[in-house]
Amino acid sequence: VFDASTGTTWNYRGDERFPLNSTHKTFSCAALLAKVDGKSLSLGQSVSISKEMLVTYSPITEKSLSPETVTLGKICQAAVSYSDNTAANVIFDAIGGATGFNAYMRSIGDEQTRLDRKEPELNEGTPGDVRDTTTPNAIVNSLRKILLGDGLSVSSRSELTQWMLDDQVAGALLRASLPSDWKIADKTGAGGYGSRSIVAVIWPPSKQPLVVGIYITQTKASMQASNQAIARIGVVLKDTVAP
Repeated sequence: VFDASTGTTWNYRGDERFPLNSTHKTFSCAALLAKVDGKSLSLGQSVSISKEMLVTYSPITEKSLSPETVTLGKICQAAVSYSDNTAANVIFDAIGGATGFNAYMRSIGDEQTRLDRKEPELNEGTPGDVRDTTTPNAIVNSLRKILLGDGLSVSSRSELTQWMLDDQVAGALLRASLPSDWKIADKTGAGGYGSRSIVAVIWPPSKQPLVVGIYITQTKASMQASNQAIARIGVVLKDTVAP
């Protein structure tokens, strides 16, 4: 947790590696937006999605198959707001695959976060496998750069923030325990070996934001139990910032 009001960071096992899971989608879209900023891509650019491209959990793209086309902007919205996996793979290709993703992360000073595979394989989460992993400290710093810093242009930052504010699949996590007048832009993830994760920027009323990265793995707890654990962390954040 980074508290922008004090400039302090709190972490537990913050430099250990955890599976990225779908939290990568925020940063994949940031890499795409950086290409939009550099004029090599446009959010209005159209792409076609064939039936053969569909992978598990693609609630938006499965309804937009060829001959229909979809813009890259809609693809990013599907990936971030709905965690659509096929959309994430389209973005993966558009940014130059793992090489493009990792080059973008290095460009914003992140030497730890790495993407190696596409959806859904990247969610395996095999213990000890460094592929498709991050550290909580690294990812929080990167989220600060892209949503609160200069990692993206003002317009791209605003676009990405809105997609995360509109997250449709995060209701049971931090959102479950934060007051309704707190703004939260978040992205969740889930995968093998009990992996569950969320990255978020949280704006309490009249206060500077908090940047949060929570990663759980190698647990036999159910997803519901992990969601509840993350929600309890939300309670602690609320009580600490606004007792």
